[in-house]
Amino acid sequence: MSAPGRVCGVDEAGRGPLCGPVVAAAVILDPARPIAGLADSKKLTARRREQLAAEIREKALAWHVAEASVEEIDRLNILHASLLAMRRAIEALAPPPALALIDGNRCPPGLLCEARAVVGGDALEPAISAASILAKTVRDAQMVALDASYPQYGLASHKGYPTKAHLDALRVHGVQPFHRRSFGPVRDILQNPPLWVDGETG
Repeated sequence: MSAPGRVCGVDEAGRGPLCGPVVAAAVILDPARPIAGLADSKKLTARRREQLAAEIREKALAWHVAEASVEEIDRLNILHASLLAMRRAIEALAPPPALALIDGNRCPPGLLCEARAVVGGDALEPAISAASILAKTVRDAQMVALDASYPQYGLASHKGYPTKAHLDALRVHGVQPFHRRSFGPVRDILQNPPLWVDGETG
């Protein structure tokens, strides 16, 4: 079911972690400059993702990465924040797309172009694969940068996901501004803080 005009693939990264923004990317591939090896970003090594991300930025007709903040996630919920980040990425593309292929089963509301949800699209549509690679590499880099300032949370290794190491660090070191307060494990710690932080955090 091809559509006339430019088609962009759209995907997000960071719905599951306990901290940081949710990041979305939109990519319009150039048929004249194919990129070999595009696949679901989760199936690729970090090194291969970085290599492909650089190639996507170089060869794509258009690409943009956008995000929704921790505050927006807590206010809207993670689903609607993800859709908001996707819409921001799509609307920033120049030239604009005629059709947006969205990974998953929901399309962002209010788009100015036609949109189609594609379940498992990051493994089926090369443009969505490209978007998943850009979104994941950008978000992973954010977590590595944050780890430099907050090494006690181990963000460079688990990228903010609710691993045992991250949950243990939360219990010991408490909640930081970059944590998503609407997420259960973070909310639980805010409601039952470790005893040693009583009186120190006010």
